[in-house]
Amino acid sequence: MKPKRIFKIKFPNLKDPKLAEFVGILLGDGSLGIYECKSNGKIKLQYRVKVTLNSIDDKEYVQYVERLIFQLFGLMPIKKFKKNEKVCELLIFRKDILSFLIQKVGLRLAPKWKRAIIPSRYLGSRLELNVLRGYFDTDGSVVITKNNGILYPRLEMKVSPSPMQKQIIKILERRKFRFGVYSIGKGKVRIQLNGISQLRKWIKEIGFKNPKHLKKIAGWGIEPQ
Repeated sequence: MKPKRIFKIKFPNLKDPKLAEFVGILLGDGSLGIYECKSNGKIKLQYRVKVTLNSIDDKEYVQYVERLIFQLFGLMPIKKFKKNEKVCELLIFRKDILSFLIQKVGLRLAPKWKRAIIPSRYLGSRLELNVLRGYFDTDGSVVITKNNGILYPRLEMKVSPSPMQKQIIKILERRKFRFGVYSIGKGKVRIQLNGISQLRKWIKEIGFKNPKHLKKIAGWGIEPQ
């Protein structure tokens, strides 16, 4: 039997760019929760940090997020696959880490609907771009379409109703991106950046860490950051 790997928990500096990126990941495909569960016939509280990714499309990115969590907190998340749903969950069951993310960083417990917010400490500095990269890598998409027979790239983010909607829009305005915002029902919006110039600007200023996005832009003559 292999010995259980024991890690010493640590907590990153609040201005660590990797933490800012992880904040974006949690705002995209993550959740923070406190739940009741039964253990030995007793009701106990379970403290959970979860990142949910596509086990096929995001296969390489899952490994990246695992390493990122280890770099930040000194532990490896539990990895759980849902066979019939093409889902991989990265799970941390630690009250101290959940408390850090809420009380120190400024994130909010689930649900994110109407509640999700980018902590103010990350706004107005380079760190807001790290947050945006983490969000796009989990909840954004690179779309290649044809316009008059010419291939045309488009970056899209769907954002649920929450304070985060206006925050993302403000970040893009502050960084002088050109984009459109379109209502897609029930308070959700699609934020859309069209064309090669905006893709180049995104790559230069924000970049991608999710390989599936990098594969989409291969052949456009743009060097990833």
